[in-house]
Amino acid sequence: MRRTARLLTGTALAVTAAGLAAAPAYGGEGAGRLEVYPSTVIPGDNVSVNTGACGADGAATGDASAVGAGRFALAPSAHEHDAIGQFEVPPSAQPGTYEIVARCEENGERVTGDLVVALTATRDHTVPRGSVKTGVGGGLGADPVRTAAGVAALAVAAAGGTWLLHRRARGEGI
Repeated sequence: MRRTARLLTGTALAVTAAGLAAAPAYGGEGAGRLEVYPSTVIPGDNVSVNTGACGADGAATGDASAVGAGRFALAPSAHEHDAIGQFEVPPSAQPGTYEIVARCEENGERVTGDLVVALTATRDHTVPRGSVKTGVGGGLGADPVRTAAGVAALAVAAAGGTWLLHRRARGEGI
């Protein structure tokens, strides 16, 4: 028993260590990556980007030419020591996923983020419309005769089951 417990504990520790070794490591909030907000836009929208990779006093140069917006500046900010910048997605931008790049002026680090251009906006506050086919209800259709027949069959089955359980409880058998 003790040997099995040790084996299981050792296996669990090995799996945990392997999972931690495979997990990505970031130097802090926003460090090492470019945050793009909103991450999904429609042509003509404004996009904000920020990164913590450039240090407290660092500035950066952004490049959104993949989507057709060209270069833009990221300036140091007091907000969590991020470098922040903005650009406008051109009205002629085609739907797809584009890589936005920024290079820090102080340390030369290159950070990237993804921007998705869609034909229609998909915001968090969108309310779903329509019905969901869950398979609950309406199995027989809207025919009231079939619905009544199904209810009657269920009632007969319930009454028969109850009668058999009472006979068994009284010792009369089935």
